[in-house]
Amino acid sequence: MQVTVSSRHTDVPDSLRSMAEEKIGRLDRFLDGMDRAEVHFSEERNPRITERETCEVTLEGHGHYVRCKVHAPDGFVAIDRAVAKLEQQLHKLKSKLKRRNHVAARATVGAPVEETVDAPPEQPADGTGPSIVKSKRFAMMPMTPEEAAQRMDLLGHGFFFFTNLDTRRAAVVYRRDDGDVGLIDEDG
Repeated sequence: MQVTVSSRHTDVPDSLRSMAEEKIGRLDRFLDGMDRAEVHFSEERNPRITERETCEVTLEGHGHYVRCKVHAPDGFVAIDRAVAKLEQQLHKLKSKLKRRNHVAARATVGAPVEETVDAPPEQPADGTGPSIVKSKRFAMMPMTPEEAAQRMDLLGHGFFFFTNLDTRRAAVVYRRDDGDVGLIDEDG
């Protein structure tokens, strides 16, 4: 597994960098095909925050993305917490894939292609309001709303945009304030 370590507002000592590469690199034993990992460390500057170090890890491979974000008092504890969280998520994903493979065989869908474009800020016509500072493009895979909700949980996002396998239309699953998941489906 190719592991990339980066940081923002903090220095990553060589010992932390090598520990992160080693521990994150060993996660490929939980699920074959995880090719790439990005580890990003950052530090909060507020002295009132006790767990100032943040570690974000994104694993990618064979069309699957597993992501976690943890906070800790230092980078070494943060990487340990991230590895524990990722082990749990990879086990969950592997179980889901095994169940899917034991059910009827499905047509294979190509892996999603994601492209992130950091665009110059686009200002609205009247010059007020928010501006678009980042844009993403990706190939949407047809899936059921339940699979989309699982993918949303694995990524740690509040919503997930997908093509509904049943209706063949664009849809969004999102995390509601009460903890449940909602579905917005295009009406045709």
